[in-house]
Amino acid sequence: MESWNLLASENVQDFIEQALSKKMDALQISTSLNRAGYSNGERVAIMDYMALVPKFREKFFDETDRKGKFLLCDKLALEQSTAKDIGRWKAGLLPGDGSVSDLCCGMGGDSFFLPATLKLVGVDLDNGRLCMYRYNAAAFQKNADTRCADVRTVQGHGLQADYFTIDPARRALEGENQRDLRNLTPTLAEVVEISRHYKGGMAKLPPGYPPAEIPDGTEILYLGGHSDCRECLVLFGEIAKNPDTVRAVIVSKSGETEAEWSRKRDRSTETLDDELQEKLDKNDSLEGKDRTYRTATSRNDLPLGDLGKFIAEPAPVLIRSHLFNAASLACDPSARLISEGIAYVTSDIPLNAPGFSSYEVLAHAEIATGAVRAMLKEFDVGKITLKLRGVKLDPDAEIKRLKPKGKNSAILFYTRARGEKVAILAKKVTNDR
Repeated sequence: MESWNLLASENVQDFIEQALSKKMDALQISTSLNRAGYSNGERVAIMDYMALVPKFREKFFDETDRKGKFLLCDKLALEQSTAKDIGRWKAGLLPGDGSVSDLCCGMGGDSFFLPATLKLVGVDLDNGRLCMYRYNAAAFQKNADTRCADVRTVQGHGLQADYFTIDPARRALEGENQRDLRNLTPTLAEVVEISRHYKGGMAKLPPGYPPAEIPDGTEILYLGGHSDCRECLVLFGEIAKNPDTVRAVIVSKSGETEAEWSRKRDRSTETLDDELQEKLDKNDSLEGKDRTYRTATSRNDLPLGDLGKFIAEPAPVLIRSHLFNAASLACDPSARLISEGIAYVTSDIPLNAPGFSSYEVLAHAEIATGAVRAMLKEFDVGKITLKLRGVKLDPDAEIKRLKPKGKNSAILFYTRARGEKVAILAKKVTNDR
């Protein structure tokens, strides 16, 4: 606790504000702290914290309201917390009165933007996290308490509340697969049991969590911006206004709904068959798990077809929710996939709608240096943005190898068509949103 007291002190925060405003480098900061009498350990703690200050100010505060703002956190707590846009959007799911238990509360990101009329209690097993939560809740003028307890037995501690929010820890043990989405504490099954003690609540899961494991009677939301899907939010009880429904929501920077799609849940599409699983595992080996979009099932995705006049990237929330198929067909009934398991949609007219980045196809060729160079030369392309899906290589090294020379800019897709590697040259179509 002493380190948190140090970082919360007026002297340290005044020093940090001055150092940031003067844009002092690491040597200047360390020298100044040494002259001020701080020990080696204290200097390290202050400098580590200083690196986080601009990051949490950007993540939780509006640009006009960042100066002088301080929160307590460490790198992991900051990375795992909910940012202001998603936090503000989620706050609208809860009523404006009553009480909320913020379970596995961490630094408190899921509490910052809840209505001020709600009574909050942060619950965590880590006293350091609870120290962060208390300090940060006060910084956001929240009526909050804390309790050091195991959230799985929270009712045994006399903590009664109307609603809950929970962000299960995803701290894999050393040597385990860090991408194992089921490695949550508490587990989803334990979260379901916890939910029985509340009128309603919400659980934040990794976006790629297997939907087949999410119980009936819940509402599943995929939340993010135009270029990311940041969480799979599962709603329970009274908060699930549309049970057994899947929604995809693009949230604006201000925390408003920018675009939204929904469908009734269909469990028959949530379990992959062996043939498709083999194809997706092959995609993993080709491009790495970080680039893999597990999108296709042999039963419910778009049909395969030839490359058309346009190619589109669905927003990640549409991909994760399996709503890109219906959204694509609503724009163009001829929309189709160019390769199973890869979320590029091709069509005869541009998918000029929210949730899609659409491109006009100029030409395509095999992925071979000579063939791609010839294609770039034909269209006088000297500046390219390389997009990869289904192909594994270093984009920067490939651009250097191609040595494009020309006046025009273009998008170069390295992907697959019916499973075979293909290079597609295209230009962006402006969406009228």
